[in-house]
Formats: sequence, structure tokens, C-alpha cells
Amino acid sequence: MPLYIYAFIMSMALAYIATPKVIRLAWKIGAIDVPKDARRVHKKPTPRLGGLAIFAAFTLVGLVTLPLDHSPIRGMLIGGAFIVAVGVLDDIFGLPAKIKLLLQVAAAYILVLFGLKVEFITNPFGGLLHLGKWSVPVTLFWVVGITNTLNFIDGLDGLAAGIAAIASVTMMVVNISLGQTNAILITALLAGAALGFLPYNFNPAKIFMGDTGAMFLGYILAAVAVYGTVKSATAIALIVPILALGLPIFDTAFAIIRRFINGKPIMQADRGHIHHRLLDVGFSQRQAVVYMYLMSLALGLCAVLLIWVGIKQAFSTLAALLVAFLIGVRQMASSHDKKSQEL
Repeated sequence: MPLYIYAFIMSMALAYIATPKVIRLAWKIGAIDVPKDARRVHKKPTPRLGGLAIFAAFTLVGLVTLPLDHSPIRGMLIGGAFIVAVGVLDDIFGLPAKIKLLLQVAAAYILVLFGLKVEFITNPFGGLLHLGKWSVPVTLFWVVGITNTLNFIDGLDGLAAGIAAIASVTMMVVNISLGQTNAILITALLAGAALGFLPYNFNPAKIFMGDTGAMFLGYILAAVAVYGTVKSATAIALIVPILALGLPIFDTAFAIIRRFINGKPIMQADRGHIHHRLLDVGFSQRQAVVYMYLMSLALGLCAVLLIWVGIKQAFSTLAALLVAFLIGVRQMASSHDKKSQEL
């Protein structure tokens, strides 16, 4: 059995076993999400801190399977532990947004200290643009941004865990194609941990991953994407993770623009995310989550096609799939309107 398959299975099993223990811990220490406003979709108090199970599974299996003498790997493990500590504090006490952002930047800088930096970006006119002195700020922006994209999209039962798993599997398949052994292991560990947690998090959720899990998943995905650019100096190196994480990236970018235009703080939660809009046009929670899984899978397919057959075919497929999804939303909205009129 390949080592990455072993890592995937062990990580998934450990997350599945650990999650009930974390549920009991969350109830015991009072780390409970109580719905207090209309933005909340769930209706009853639900324990948080589910990210602890994801982190434990990823880290414990990773300590056995990953090459710990490799500096970037150590950076990911140390930085991951740091971001989880930040998430635990936020889930229990509620950190001010500015303090949380500062700590996220510190977590991102840990990766830089261990040699993980975005050295170049894709030139839209061909080739690569080497960043030079801009390497560190671009790396910090990327890691903090992706860390928050998973956090922002974590608004329905099972949504963030499922999308993180899909993105991880997508990046694992791409890394297998590129022969990047360590990146394969990291993404396999992350996919397994997210999937092991998902049965307890899917609607109706018995536990939420909280900021602990959402930030950890986003942080490791961002880190392994940077690792891929370091090990694969090609023009498509950073396009693949952007496609794999396309749904949360788009949702976060749209949220930032929307809040800026409306004069609201960027970190202030609202009901304008994609999943809220799907609920508003008549989707149930489960339907909205599965629909967004399919969207994420479509983007993942395009990322894989980008490696296998080229840019033109990948983006042609993406355009066709986006049209199909838009038609599906319009039909659902039309059906919902008809039912509302009948009532």
C-alpha cells in the first residue's frame, strides 16, 4: 500500500474516533455556539472546537509519516499548532478581529522562517514573475487570505469540511501527477482528517469545527500550495491551488467587496455568502451544501485537467460547468417562486 493511502486512512480513522471525545470536551468547558441572530442557520446550541479532532488526526499521523527533518514540514506542523491555539482561544473567549488577524500574520510568518515563501507568480502574458523582496509580503497575504476563506465559508453544516476535503484530494491528485511526495502526504493527511470529521459535522451537525478547524484547514492548504510552488517552478504552480480553492476564494473576495461598498467592516459577518443566497432561493441546507460540493468538484476537475491536458481545455470545461450551475440555480429559484405563489 502506498504511504499516502495509509496516511489518508489512518488520519480519517483517527479523526472519526477523536471527534466524539471533542464533543464531550466542548460541552464540559462551555465551548458552545448558541444562535443569537438571524444570520445563524442552526437553531439549537451546538458544541464547537471540532477542529481539535482534525488537528489531532493530521498531526499525530503526520509525525509518523512525514519527514520531520525537512524544514518546511516542521514549519507547517509548528505553524499549524500555533493557528489551532489561536482558534481555540477564539472559539472559547472570542478574540477581537484585529488581534486574531495579527496572530494569523504571525502564524503565516512561521512558514517564512522555515523557508516556505512564494518566490514567483504566473505572468498572464507567459512565463513567471519573480517576486524578489515582495516574496515575504505576498506569502503572508496568501496564507492569511486562504486561512480566512475557509473560515468565511464555514456557514452551513459540513460545508467547510467537505470543500477542504475536495480541495485536498484535488491537490493530492495534482501532486501525484507532478511526483511531489511530501505534498502528496500532506494533502492525503488533510483530506483524511476532514472526511473523518464530516460524519459528525454534516447536517444535522453534532459539532462545529469552529475557527479552530476552519483556520487550520485553510492554513495547511495555503502552506502546501506554497510548498508546491517552491518544488514546481512552472507557470501553473499557483493556478492549481487557486482553482482547487476557487469557491471559498471567490466567496471571500465577493464578501470583502460587498462589505467595502456598503461601508461595513471587512470582518463583520453578514448573510451575503453564496450558501446564504442558495438558501434564499429555496435550497435546503443539505441541498445547498451538496450543490457547493459539486461546484468545488467542478473546479477541482478543472485544476486536474490543467495539468493533464492544458489551459484551454481546462477553462473551456470550467466555463461550461459554470453555465450549467447558473442554469440550475435559476431553475431552483423559479421553482421556489412558483411554490411561494401557490401558498
